[in-house]
Amino acid sequence: MQTAPSSAATSSGTALTLDDLFRRTVLRQPDAIALIDPPNKERVTGSAPRQLTFAQTDQAISGIAARFVEAGLPPGSIIAVQMPNTIEFVVTVMAALRAGLVVALLPQLWRQSELTIALNRVGARAIAGVSRIEIVDHGELALHAAAEAFSIRQVFGFGNDLPEGMTPLEITTSGMNGWLSPTLPDARRPAIISFDVTPDGFRAIPRNHLQLISGGLAVFLEAGLPQGARLLSSIAPASFAGFASSVVTWLLSGGSLALHHPADFQILEQQIVDDRHDTLIVPGPLAIRLAESGTLARPQVAIRHVIGLWRTPDRVTGSNDWQDTGTTLTDIYLFGEIGLFGARRLEDGSAAPITPGAFGAPRGAASSKTIGEIIVTPKATLALRGAMVPVAAYRISSEDSLTETPVLDYVDTGYAAHVDRVTGAIGITAPPVGIVGVGGYRFLSQDLDAWAKRLTAGAMLTALPDQLNGFRLAGRAGDNSRAREALGELGLNPLMVEAFRDRSSGT
Repeated sequence: MQTAPSSAATSSGTALTLDDLFRRTVLRQPDAIALIDPPNKERVTGSAPRQLTFAQTDQAISGIAARFVEAGLPPGSIIAVQMPNTIEFVVTVMAALRAGLVVALLPQLWRQSELTIALNRVGARAIAGVSRIEIVDHGELALHAAAEAFSIRQVFGFGNDLPEGMTPLEITTSGMNGWLSPTLPDARRPAIISFDVTPDGFRAIPRNHLQLISGGLAVFLEAGLPQGARLLSSIAPASFAGFASSVVTWLLSGGSLALHHPADFQILEQQIVDDRHDTLIVPGPLAIRLAESGTLARPQVAIRHVIGLWRTPDRVTGSNDWQDTGTTLTDIYLFGEIGLFGARRLEDGSAAPITPGAFGAPRGAASSKTIGEIIVTPKATLALRGAMVPVAAYRISSEDSLTETPVLDYVDTGYAAHVDRVTGAIGITAPPVGIVGVGGYRFLSQDLDAWAKRLTAGAMLTALPDQLNGFRLAGRAGDNSRAREALGELGLNPLMVEAFRDRSSGT
């Protein structure tokens, strides 16, 4: 029978933090492998890939936490982090939490426009990044964004050739035994801030340790992962779902976490085939593709559990049946930054039916641990409530609305939904009106029109249906090359910029 790896509280009644979960594993197995870099890390960041034991990771976390404290960042202040899916990302976030800071997760594709909005919205005191990701100079990007955020006092970075004004960070694996944070951790205080786009606009979504652990448990228990699981994740932990499904699941399992910098399919196949990971965490459509290609069925592959994250939850039931009988697939339904729930595929490979009411993990088990509740609202939309759902962050205050909104204990996801009268199952039929989701990023439809108007007359930027991503962006202008340059100069997300790439007649 699958049981929770750790309760949410110590024997004294004090709620556990993420650092508490990590320290427990350090004490139990200090020499076990904890973190593994992507094999192509040197191409991505210019630094050689490495792997760390739990003892080495503990030293690295304390080293960077001490650096933050020495820099004068007070407990409770916010540090923003924008990094690729490498060891540095995980260590930096854990170090900030150990130092008593709050981490604002910045998606990798965000550029100056979005970074500036986010940094100013949360009043970040510092930002940590890397010198480069692929061909993009992220060191200069961080400095330029910091210059437009008056609250920023420190800019930290990993890598070679850091620009002037960026304080270097490095992974050290010794010399930090016994380092103690000057502040006592509190699991009920904010730990992570992610960002969401709702019909009401851009929102910062804080979560405490308990809410993050609840999200991780929803994934860990529904997937039936073993203690000491060897995880391979291609999901960047720059969102609630990404962080909960990879970092928190790793902390709950006490196993190893190997990272894949998305999205190099050939490298991912190499990691699946050559390394002995037992659990794979990837986008849902990619999980289906890997099974249908036969990659997971190769004799040398050790994968037994696949966790597929669906940022387009309305497409799960219409996806192909799971083909690989040697592994299990757990669909994780994602609703922006609001929350998630999981459902393991049925024996015939079809998606499990979702019903209203309390959901637990493992779903349907007699001893299932209740984690949240699914509601279909009178407006025929799906809503969530439970320990992981940050209700206050989505509540519309009187400042946002002409009328006071009553306090509710659930958040409406905006996804159109109905309950089948025969089966009792919920059908999720459409994404929120006015919001476009592209590759894990959400945009307001009206914002796309606004950006297009800043180009030449007659320019158009729109969202088109896409089988894998839900939507893809497409643009049209009199001079597409000039449109790309103009959007880049405005500091916009590459998804918008590349919407105006030239297409041959054969593509």
